[in-house]
Amino acid sequence: MSQRTNTAAAAGTWRLGDLTVNRLGFGAMRLTGTAPFDRGVPRDREQSIALLRRAVELGANHIDTAAYYFSTTRSANELINRALAPYPEDLVIATKVWPGRDASGAWWWATPEQLRGQVEENLRQLGRDHLDVVNLRVPPSRRTRAISDHFAALAELRDAGLIRHLGVSHVTAAQLTEARAIAPVACVQNPYGVGASSDDQALLHHCGELGIAFVPFFAIAGPGREAGPVAEDGEEVRAVARARRVSPAQVRLAWTLHQGPHVLAIPGTGDPDHLAQNMAVGALRLSAEELELIGLAATGGAA
Repeated sequence: MSQRTNTAAAAGTWRLGDLTVNRLGFGAMRLTGTAPFDRGVPRDREQSIALLRRAVELGANHIDTAAYYFSTTRSANELINRALAPYPEDLVIATKVWPGRDASGAWWWATPEQLRGQVEENLRQLGRDHLDVVNLRVPPSRRTRAISDHFAALAELRDAGLIRHLGVSHVTAAQLTEARAIAPVACVQNPYGVGASSDDQALLHHCGELGIAFVPFFAIAGPGREAGPVAEDGEEVRAVARARRVSPAQVRLAWTLHQGPHVLAIPGTGDPDHLAQNMAVGALRLSAEELELIGLAATGGAA
């Protein structure tokens, strides 16, 4: 695969509400430090700005961010503003609220009444008068509890014109149903990738039936999540990577995109070479046999 000619657009498009985006986007989490939420040495500012511009050049017109993506001297939202404003007409920026971090980096969780302040913080940092997509990021402690109060508060901000579309993140199928009873849901953003559980698979397919975009995070990292890509890929993933002359990370990302036309991807990186590799996945088409082999092996269904 040529990394110079294959762009995110090769993966096709899907909708976030009434906004059409390329299925291969960009996650901003790793822009601000050598590790997510790093309080140590930040990444080079000009390199991060150049990387954002290159991501857009390669077809990433869906950028995922959050106000709580910051390090000692870097803010992902402010880097996006500096790199891309005035924003291209087709660029969609999605952010998340409910979690927050204070100046020391300590985490806190907003009440429904505090969500407006978080939305306005994103507006200020991004230099926007409205946000394209705001995902309600559900805390782990609320996975079995109602989210209606928080989602209703976001729906009011949507009605007020501060938000165009709403999404939910880290939710169960029941919470998705709860949110949809309050206001339209444009996307579900949940952890997903090779080795996903049966519940995760079911929610992905349910979103497809509803026509809702499913936006996996940690599609490359897998169980490693914030720590980065998995240290050990299964032999099936490595075998496909060798045969295709690509990296195991690219195979993982391609497998995820193959799970349905409504599946988007937002791989994040602060490295220009990794960015090029990620965007090149848009043109990587796995065979039915390769997909089955990887899927069965990840769930223990293959010898």
